[in-house]
Amino acid sequence: MIENEIAAIIVNTSYKIHLTLGPGLFESVYEEILTHELKEKGLRVERQKTIPVLWKKLKMDVGFRADLIVEDKVIIEIKSVEKITLTHKKQLLTYLKITDLKLGLLINFNEGLIRNGITRIVNRL
Repeated sequence: MIENEIAAIIVNTSYKIHLTLGPGLFESVYEEILTHELKEKGLRVERQKTIPVLWKKLKMDVGFRADLIVEDKVIIEIKSVEKITLTHKKQLLTYLKITDLKLGLLINFNEGLIRNGITRIVNRL
């Protein structure tokens, strides 16, 4: 499955979750439910995966934790905030560069309409 096919499943699943629960819950709630739903669809999902950062010969074991990585191809960064900022977008792009993955989805479940809360971030896609 390619990145865009995985992303379509993630977006549709996020829509259904948001339609049922709406905005206002903690990020961890959306993360756990999205993980469960994607696994039920047969996707491989890693939650809170520790990603090391390499600098010259220095390896920092915990550079960051990815909220979700789906099929080793798509990083999902989940938010439940009033507004997505440029910093959130840059952060996800940095995660993509460090992991050498091509596609990330920044999903803010705190929007009235989930379509306004999904941002696609690409790294050489």
